[in-house]
Amino acid sequence: MLTIRKADERGRTQIGWLDGRHSFSFGEYFDPDHHHFRTLRVINDDHVSPGGGFPTHPHRDMEILTYVISGALEHKDSTGGGGVIRPGDVQFMSAGKGVFHSEFNHSKSEPVHLLQIWITPREKGLQPTYDQKHFPESERAGALRPVATPDGREGSLEIRQDASMYASVLTPGQRVRHQLAAGRGAWIQVASGGVTVNGHTLTEGDGLAIENEAGIEISGAAARSEVILFDLA
Repeated sequence: MLTIRKADERGRTQIGWLDGRHSFSFGEYFDPDHHHFRTLRVINDDHVSPGGGFPTHPHRDMEILTYVISGALEHKDSTGGGGVIRPGDVQFMSAGKGVFHSEFNHSKSEPVHLLQIWITPREKGLQPTYDQKHFPESERAGALRPVATPDGREGSLEIRQDASMYASVLTPGQRVRHQLAAGRGAWIQVASGGVTVNGHTLTEGDGLAIENEAGIEISGAAARSEVILFDLA
């Protein structure tokens, strides 16, 4: 079964420096029909204006992944982690028993577009951890590149949940395929461009929940399309 979550049906937060869309309940946006998908709790699609950002705030018991689509995001946290995230980078923070962090647009002149993803951990009260890795477009082009997995395979970030996140960049005619083991589900998020998934057309910002399907085929349908796939227990 495939269920499309259209981009313009998502929740929205608009303040001076932020235009954010929420695939699932978040902050003041509550939607009991779209609260989570399996262990995937948050996908926020954020546009942050130059100089804008999230001041220091707390998190706990959540696996948090940040994926930058364009621009650059600067971040700091109380574990001592910090840096600048650019396209191709994926930043991971396991909030564990508690962490404080901040995130700001690194540029004073250019906006930043990012996805922030929360996955519920397999255990609560763990020690906070931080990591960041770069995945060149050459590794994501025409392929499903694992960027976060429970075992850190193929140089991916190691997260504390039975969930895997893959990133792909496709051009028209390129196809990638993914097999789902029995009992598992998938979520696909179109970061930019457009794709078809098992014959269904998705455009930028659309999401797709997949249940009871053995195989997934994703085809590029725009000059350049960037897509994220989550394989979830």
